[in-house]
Amino acid sequence: MSDLLDDPIPGQNTPEYSVSDISGEVKRTLEGTFGRIRVRGEVGRVFKARSGHLYYDIKDDRNVLACTTWKGQISGLSVVPEEGLEVVVTGRLTAFGAQSKYNLNVDEVAVAGQGALMALLEKRKKQLEAEGLFAPERKKPLPYLPQIIGVVTSPSGAVIRDILHRLRDRFPRKVLIWPVAVQGSNCAPEVANAINGFNQLTPGGALPRPDLIIVARGGGSIEDLWGFNEEAVARAAATSDIPLISAVGHETDTTLIDYVSDRRAPTPTAAAELAVPVRMELLAWTGEQGARLSRAATDAVQRRSQRLRDLSRALPRPDSLLNTPRQRLDLIADRLTPALERGVQARRIKVVELSAHLRASTLRNLVSSRQEAVRNLSSRLSLRPIQRDIDAQRQSLTRLTERLNTAQATRLDRMRQTLEATDRLRETLSYKATLQRGYAVVRAEGEVVTTRKQAAKQTALEIEFADGILATGMSSTAKSPAKKTQKKAPPDQGSLF
Repeated sequence: MSDLLDDPIPGQNTPEYSVSDISGEVKRTLEGTFGRIRVRGEVGRVFKARSGHLYYDIKDDRNVLACTTWKGQISGLSVVPEEGLEVVVTGRLTAFGAQSKYNLNVDEVAVAGQGALMALLEKRKKQLEAEGLFAPERKKPLPYLPQIIGVVTSPSGAVIRDILHRLRDRFPRKVLIWPVAVQGSNCAPEVANAINGFNQLTPGGALPRPDLIIVARGGGSIEDLWGFNEEAVARAAATSDIPLISAVGHETDTTLIDYVSDRRAPTPTAAAELAVPVRMELLAWTGEQGARLSRAATDAVQRRSQRLRDLSRALPRPDSLLNTPRQRLDLIADRLTPALERGVQARRIKVVELSAHLRASTLRNLVSSRQEAVRNLSSRLSLRPIQRDIDAQRQSLTRLTERLNTAQATRLDRMRQTLEATDRLRETLSYKATLQRGYAVVRAEGEVVTTRKQAAKQTALEIEFADGILATGMSSTAKSPAKKTQKKAPPDQGSLF
C-alpha cells in the first residue's frame, strides 16, 4: 500500500510551459516549418486600419486564412487586394499569441490568371461607368494647334522618340516630358501624379502649363499594362482640366484610361498625329484660300465694272442733259437787268414817301427814348459785385500771407533748433571740453608738439590750458582766454596730457 502511494502520478514528469512560452514555441514552429510560402485563394473581407495596415482574408470553399500586409509593405504590392478577386499571395506564416491566432504576413500579391484580371477590370469599368466618367459630354475638345504638349511616358523608351519624330515632321511644338514608370507597382501612382502635376502648373509661369497631355506607352501583356487600369489613373485622367489623349498599347489593347480620356489614339505615333495638324498642309490650304479670295475679289470687281458700263450706256449724254438748263439760264439772265432796275426804282419811291412823313419832333422823341433807355441801363450797372470780388480776393491773399508767415516761422524755428543741436554737438566733441578736465595743448611756433623729442628741440613753448595760454622759454607772459591770438588747432589735432 505504501509503495503505491510513493509512485508518482502519471504525467507529472512532463515539463510545464507558460502561456507566453507555448505561444513563442508555436510561432517559431510555424515560421521555421513553413518559411516563405505562396497561397492561392479568393480575397474575402478587406479592412484597412487607421494605422495604415491592411487586414484581409484568403479563402477557398472550406477554410479561411487571415492575412496581414503592414503599412510599409502596401506600396510594394503590384495588386491591392479587393474582395472577390482570386489571387496568389506570397509571405511568411506567423502566429499572434495574444489572440491564439495564426496569419500570413503578405508582401506580394498577384492575380491568379488572366481571367481574374479581366473580371477585376470589368468590375472597375462598370463602377466608373456608373459614376458617369465615360459620358461623352464630359470629354473636352482638343486644341487645334497647342503651343505646349505634355507627354507622360518613360524617357528611355522608343515611344517618346516616335512622338517627337512625328511632331517634328508634322508641326514642331514645345514638348514637356514627365518621366514615369510605365509598368510595375510604381506605374499607377507616378502616372496619376504626372497628370495632376501638369494640371497644377501655372499658365505662363517659369514652367508653362501644357495645352494638351499625351499619356503614352508601347504594347505589352495585360499584366504589363495593368498600371493604366488602376482606379487612381482613371480618376486623374477624368478630372484633368487639360485635354488628354491616351495612347497606351497597340490598337487591340484597351485600358481604363482609354475610356475616361478625351481622345484615344491606337498608337503613340497616332497620338502625335491627333495633337497637331500637318504644317505643309496648312500652308497649302492657306495658300489655296488666299488664291481663291484673290480670284473672288477680282471676279467681283470685273462683274461690277461690266455692270457699271452697261448702266452707263442707258444714260443720256452730258451735253443733252445741259441743253435745257442752259436755255433757261439765258432767259433768266436777259430778264435780270430790267428786274433790278424796276426794283431799285420802286424802293427809291418808297423812301421818298417815308421821308415825307418824318418830322423834327419825331426825331427828338426817338432820341429821347434812346437816351432814357441808356440811363436805365447805366442805373443797372453797379460796382458792388466787383467790390465783393476784390474783398474776397483780399481776404484770400491775407490768409495765404498768414500761412506763409507761419510756415516761414516754423521753418526758421526748426533750423534754429538744428543749429543749436549742432553747436551743442560741436561743443561736446571740441577739445575745449577735454581741457576742462585738466589736459593741455602744447604748441611751438603755432604747430602742435606731440612728443618729448620735439619739445626738446624748441626754444620756446606755448601751453594752452582751459583758462588761458602759458608761454615758456624766451616769453613767459600768461595770456587770458580773452586775448587768444594764436592759431587754434582743430579738435582732432591737439596733444592732450
